[in-house]
Amino acid sequence: MIIDTIKNAHKYFGVHPLMERAFQYINENDLMQIEVGKSDIAEGLKAIISNAPGKSAETSLSKFECHNKNIDIQLCIQGHETIGWKPREKCVVPNGEYNEEKDVLFFNDSPDTFFDLTDGQFAIFFPEDVHAPMIGKEDEMIKKLVVKVKI
Repeated sequence: MIIDTIKNAHKYFGVHPLMERAFQYINENDLMQIEVGKSDIAEGLKAIISNAPGKSAETSLSKFECHNKNIDIQLCIQGHETIGWKPREKCVVPNGEYNEEKDVLFFNDSPDTFFDLTDGQFAIFFPEDVHAPMIGKEDEMIKKLVVKVKI
């Protein structure tokens, strides 16, 4: 997992061949004005924009997730988001089977740590990173972008 600010994104271009293009998309768009929804950025890159109220930790942890075929870049556009995290190797209680179509596997484990993202901060989650996003105050909106980077 990586946590940083958008101004340091260039440091991660070498992590995967599509990282530079993913961050180029982030920098070229007015994310405050971008519409909620899903779109293809390029071959192997998808963008998901959401603007939703924060979830309770309990609600978010019911979908404590990881992915096998994608890296997630999760960027907080506006708001205050808390995310739970645990290394996949320490998760031992699966919550259902791996869904290949949606590329998601859930766990019933508890996070080892929680961290916060605010405007312009991002986290990069690899398949080894189990995460519970969108934790926040239920009366406060969190606008975020998730870029799915195909491995």
